[in-house]
Amino acid sequence: MPLPPLAPQALGGPQAPAASPARPESPSPHAVARLRTARLARSAKPFLARGGPRGERCPGCRLVPSHCLCGVCPVVPTRAGVCLLMADIEPLKPSNTGWLIADVVPDTFAFGWARTEVDPALLALLADPQWQPYVVFPGEFVAPERVVTEVALPPEGATDSKRPLFILLDATWPEARKMFRKSPYIDRFPVLSLQPEQISRYQLRRSRREDHFCTSEVAGLCLDLAGEPLAAQALQAYLDVFTHHYLQAKHQLPPDWQGPEHQRLRDVTAGG
Repeated sequence: MPLPPLAPQALGGPQAPAASPARPESPSPHAVARLRTARLARSAKPFLARGGPRGERCPGCRLVPSHCLCGVCPVVPTRAGVCLLMADIEPLKPSNTGWLIADVVPDTFAFGWARTEVDPALLALLADPQWQPYVVFPGEFVAPERVVTEVALPPEGATDSKRPLFILLDATWPEARKMFRKSPYIDRFPVLSLQPEQISRYQLRRSRREDHFCTSEVAGLCLDLAGEPLAAQALQAYLDVFTHHYLQAKHQLPPDWQGPEHQRLRDVTAGG
């Protein structure tokens, strides 16, 4: 799910426990998990992800059970929210990083995208007066008057300012362009055009273009612009850990629980 010229980050590993720490109790599945369940219910045939005995995967992190990382999932309260518009197959992909956003950012919303219909719950969210939606998309493809490069932050002490809601098109770049063109309900919102200076280090489904970033990286840069540096750092560190576990499982190697990815995640969460 590499996205267009948008948003930011990476990974490494001694030997450690054969299994992850226990997953904290969660009151209910997050938005992407619910969307995945709904998408599976509509499938005419089962979706089979590769890996694990008979394709078995943890329902919490979508990794094979031996590489489960549910016990280290960071949750960071944020003022900002994220709205994922997901191409049809994205919620089913084990490598989808929109799932990581929903793990970390409590106010994450996820909707399947279709050209001919719109979920009423999505329209209600976009009309909710507590939110200021920003469509995250490259400014070079948008009328200049819609483009912004910064997020409006509330004055110090203000309690009635709108909260930023970042609309991310979770899809391949060709799909994202079509979604942007054929979603008139987002036409009234400003387009946040990100100008990152660093090159993506996302390694799971590498885009051919170096200015394309995965959905989680995009969300991290948005959170940073919204004055949420801890959430941005936690999300980036969590992506690094996820990528490490995913690639280790792919190559049938154990995850390194004491390696630099896990250490960075511990440092970030401890600092919060």
